[in-house]
Amino acid sequence: MHLNNLGTQTIETERLILRRFSVEDSDHMFKNWINDKLVQSNYGEPVYESINQVQTLLEQWISSYSSNGFYRWGIVLKEKSENIGQIAFCSIELGHHYADIEYCISRFYQGKGYATEALDAVIKFSFEKIGLNRLQAFHRGENKASEKVLKKSKMKYEGTLRQAFYYQDKNEYDDKVYYGIVRADYLNLEL
Repeated sequence: MHLNNLGTQTIETERLILRRFSVEDSDHMFKNWINDKLVQSNYGEPVYESINQVQTLLEQWISSYSSNGFYRWGIVLKEKSENIGQIAFCSIELGHHYADIEYCISRFYQGKGYATEALDAVIKFSFEKIGLNRLQAFHRGENKASEKVLKKSKMKYEGTLRQAFYYQDKNEYDDKVYYGIVRADYLNLEL
């Protein structure tokens, strides 16, 4: 199978535009999610405490777009032209034709189907444009919002790695709950 390693391309859905990040996203990111301890904790990322820190991160991401192997989309709400989150391949294994997906949405916009809409769009892009054979994602057991997204997506539950995630701040373990989809499943859904 031939892969088209395209890098981050703009994807439009009914309510969203998934696109490359730009430095202009820093204010919305800071206001909506990257400075929010709850969102970042659920996402497994640090809290960014200043616009300067966000801009430094954005400069790294923007520079990474020069590689066709870098896939990170800002999730922009069309009606407000506002960045409300992100979705990315946290890893991609081209030799085995699969990728791991991660996503986060501002708590102000959760529960409205935006994460599922973005995830379904990236699934379609991955199979139809890149030519991947498999996509997978996991949520931590206590992250019920992410669990809802994965249950509503085209992905299927595949298994639980019990106590595979450790919270240092709480000295507690949590499960990793895996979902995945393969090309044959996707093609059957599209018929």
